[in-house]
Amino acid sequence: MAFIATVPEAAAAGAVAELYAKDKQNMGYLPHYTELFSHRPEVMAAWGALLGSIRSHMDLRRYELVTLAAARALCSSYCMLAHASVLKKHNIFTEAELADIAANPDSAVLTPAERAMMRYAAQVVHDATQTTQNDIDSLKAHGFSDAEIFDITTAAAVRCFFSKTLDALGATADKVYLALDEELQQALVVGRPITQV
Repeated sequence: MAFIATVPEAAAAGAVAELYAKDKQNMGYLPHYTELFSHRPEVMAAWGALLGSIRSHMDLRRYELVTLAAARALCSSYCMLAHASVLKKHNIFTEAELADIAANPDSAVLTPAERAMMRYAAQVVHDATQTTQNDIDSLKAHGFSDAEIFDITTAAAVRCFFSKTLDALGATADKVYLALDEELQQALVVGRPITQV
């Protein structure tokens, strides 16, 4: 579940107990990523506030697609599984469509603007120093404003913090994701495997 010891749920107190209770209520179980932050619950609170401020300017579909592109570039199975599940839960894409998007950034189920946006998000993760004015102009040609390009950039960049923290400390995606279609699981597991416990 993790390379470092975390606070067991039964031993949680104060801010850690509040963190556990909140996420357990929201998710229906205690996610492994929440347990990692038991050492610094204030970091999780700050992360939530930052993420909320970024997401507040994006519709759900756009935010989740940018996050999927960034997670794929980061080889983060946990974030791929979590954010694809959000798109499935909200009936934005079917499991078959999500498997296609995960395997193929140029999937026909995406609009041309979404494909450009996801390519850019992956580039931000891979090497932001290689971004040029041409990349930004390409996004503008697809109708994105400067403010929307800022939102896409920050949504991709902020994923680096969370995904890299989870993977560096050995957090594996929760077994709830084993309920996803096997083809979808295979497309989304791009790094660490789903936990069996």
